[in-house]
Amino acid sequence: MTKKSNSDVAVHPGSFRDPAGFMFTSRKVIYRQINKVGAKDYDFFMSSGLYQALVDKKLLIPHREVELSISLNHSLAYKIIKPSVIPFISYPYEWSFSQLKSAALLTLEIQQIALQHGMTLKDATAYNVQFVGKSPIFIDTLSFSIYEPGAPWEGYKQFCEHFLAPLAVASTSSPNILTTLKTMIDGVPLELATRLLPAKSRLRLGLTSHLYIHKTAQSRHKNTETERIKPRVVSMFALKGLISSLERTIKKCNMPKVKTEWGNYYSFTNYSGAAFKAKKLLVEKYIQKVKPKNIWDLGGNTGEFSHIPASKGIYTICFDIDPLAVEKNFLTREEASDDNLLPLVQDLTNASPNLGWAHSERQSLEERGPADLCMALAIVHHLAIGNNLPLEMIAEFFSSLGKHLIIEFIPKEDSKVKILLKSRPDIFPNYTKEGFEKAMARYFKIESSEPIKGSKRTLYLLRSKNVKG
Repeated sequence: MTKKSNSDVAVHPGSFRDPAGFMFTSRKVIYRQINKVGAKDYDFFMSSGLYQALVDKKLLIPHREVELSISLNHSLAYKIIKPSVIPFISYPYEWSFSQLKSAALLTLEIQQIALQHGMTLKDATAYNVQFVGKSPIFIDTLSFSIYEPGAPWEGYKQFCEHFLAPLAVASTSSPNILTTLKTMIDGVPLELATRLLPAKSRLRLGLTSHLYIHKTAQSRHKNTETERIKPRVVSMFALKGLISSLERTIKKCNMPKVKTEWGNYYSFTNYSGAAFKAKKLLVEKYIQKVKPKNIWDLGGNTGEFSHIPASKGIYTICFDIDPLAVEKNFLTREEASDDNLLPLVQDLTNASPNLGWAHSERQSLEERGPADLCMALAIVHHLAIGNNLPLEMIAEFFSSLGKHLIIEFIPKEDSKVKILLKSRPDIFPNYTKEGFEKAMARYFKIESSEPIKGSKRTLYLLRSKNVKG
């Protein structure tokens, strides 16, 4: 929940667990308050060279210190910093397999560098990592504490539950399992992970050490009486060995070989080369007309059309329901668009909701918008016919996501729609071009519409009536 004051200052709803400080906004600008209790760690973090080392390697989001007068709570405040802005906040349950893996390796690399500077990560939650384009970056400046000789890694359990356990389970089953992190925002419990893993996973030394033996130790401590458990002494050599072992284990977790419906979509499209080119040119024309600063490509598959705006410097989020398509998009390296293209897993028929404490820690998809421009290419027939969603509901939903919309209507005469209707009765009398335009007109102003040459499809440019600007 967001606390507000008369000065338009609000605590970020997802930042309240760390006594060392919290995030807040003032006039829509994001700041982080460092409380007096976190002063010692913060000062060491800055003076030890760790901050600069991480920023120079582009592993940590940079910040600058600002006037203390902007503080939300002057009695607690030590310093106020203004971090660089992340273009779009995403969550682990929206990442592909390799995105979660890269976030895990980033966290371990940061822990290794921190130890070299006399510090350690006091937590290892996946929510401390964000993506700027396809590059992971650490965002929590207050996750670092001064290393105490002999102390174990406080973030070890959290790392295993947020990273290793879901990656291990997904690598032995399906990447779809990662979407269940939506209901397990504190990570996959080791007890559950070890039950889900096949018996042969015990033959992998890393999984045995960090999941099975770790789980047994957890269970033993859980059943201990009320007497406080005295942490065992861990040498620096052993601590570094633990991090190296985790790194090797994570690297050995690989995406399973699975076939999905949309992973090779563009290999089986019914477009002719000319029609495909005509569609791209029309999309470019509409984008140029809107001149957006950001774009959401809804149902963007492997990012074929997302690369158009991204390569022109427009920050683009490519959402798709298929984790394999998102995986391919993430692993495809195109220097012209990598910094501006973020692929994410998103089921539009069950979009990410508000989650966490008081349903406010993690924002819904709608709350992270609206985008300047949304693209919905080759998706309406899947929603309307494949999922029985009325066209008016689709229009209403899209109008809440973006100020403008490029949307493609695919008629029943199109071969892709014929495939959807092949094994079911046609109960969609309103699924016509006229019915589509009528439904869209309730929530959008139709600014342009043009047939895609060489196909039976039409591309529209719409402006939402629900979103200002």
